[in-house]
Amino acid sequence: MTITSGVPPTRNTPIALARGLLTGGVIGGSLAGLVVGVVLEKVPLLLGGLGVPIGYGLLLLLAGRPRRAREAAVVPRTALAVVEGRTVPEGEVTDRAVRFDLTVVPDDGPAFRVEFTQDVNVADLPDYVPRTVLVVRYPPDRPTDVRIVKRPTPEWEERAAGARLDSAPEATRLSEPPESRAIGFLGLLGLLLAAAAVVFLFRADLFEQQPADPPSSSAAPSVSSSVSSSGSTEVVTGGSGTVVLGAGQSFLDDGELGRSIDSVTRNGEYGPVTTLQVTDNLLAVTFSSAGTKAREFDPKSLPYERFPALVEEARTTLGVHAPQAWSITVLRTDGPVTITVSVTGPGGAAVLEADGQGRVLRRTSAH
Repeated sequence: MTITSGVPPTRNTPIALARGLLTGGVIGGSLAGLVVGVVLEKVPLLLGGLGVPIGYGLLLLLAGRPRRAREAAVVPRTALAVVEGRTVPEGEVTDRAVRFDLTVVPDDGPAFRVEFTQDVNVADLPDYVPRTVLVVRYPPDRPTDVRIVKRPTPEWEERAAGARLDSAPEATRLSEPPESRAIGFLGLLGLLLAAAAVVFLFRADLFEQQPADPPSSSAAPSVSSSVSSSGSTEVVTGGSGTVVLGAGQSFLDDGELGRSIDSVTRNGEYGPVTTLQVTDNLLAVTFSSAGTKAREFDPKSLPYERFPALVEEARTTLGVHAPQAWSITVLRTDGPVTITVSVTGPGGAAVLEADGQGRVLRRTSAH
């Protein structure tokens, strides 16, 4: 649906697809390098896991200067909008990542529906109830990038106070272009391939047999697998466990991650945990074993209720346009547990780090 006149943004889809694959590969390779470096105590891998994403981020920063200059030169459009609905996540944090459904009514074009997420202070939530008229701003070439103007000019504030807006039909709802979904898929594919490549390269060191007594039936590593009624698949060996959720499920669903970790760890039956990696429907847990030098942690101590909010914050506040893939890695290096959330999208990649209580320590925005 066309809502403004003007030249649409030019897209070079092959380059964008390649960049999405490369970005996912950098994230997956660096995270796998950190995990393998910790397990094997290989300093070059640790340095590479930290340095590669920094170097890649600097390259994206330099390569993206012309695009950012063009976007900065575009004057954003201001319009009135009415709140059709909102979803407020539960939590104890002051700022909540609220999901809004708005009807936007431009002065120079037809109304349209759009959904987006924006941080709102809990004290301001009463100002955004359904049917409230707001002032919004968006780039004319990217109408899905709507943001609520919290302090509009007196003129727009007066217009919003006296306006009565009708809802736009569902057919006018805007969505991301198909190439955005393809870029997100390639980002996830690159992440998985790069992580698998790092593990494959160091498989001899990771899985080498330790000197031991002659093998016996009781010493053989146990392997178990099961498929639940919901379609989830669980596989556990002596050294790792994985859970793949069925269609329509996500580890961000309420209680899903905690239940799956309890199931795959058997409440400590397979030993302490050294690393934990989560994507939308894949969980991988690594157990401590003989010869493993990685530091252990108790998975029951993790703030699973904070994981959805951390993912949402990384998706919405770090500058990744239309984020399509996310991953969480939990491990210990020389200090306490660190929770690392990575997101990828057509606009690049970003990383958020939190401590063992889910408190954000640092943010690395997309460039």
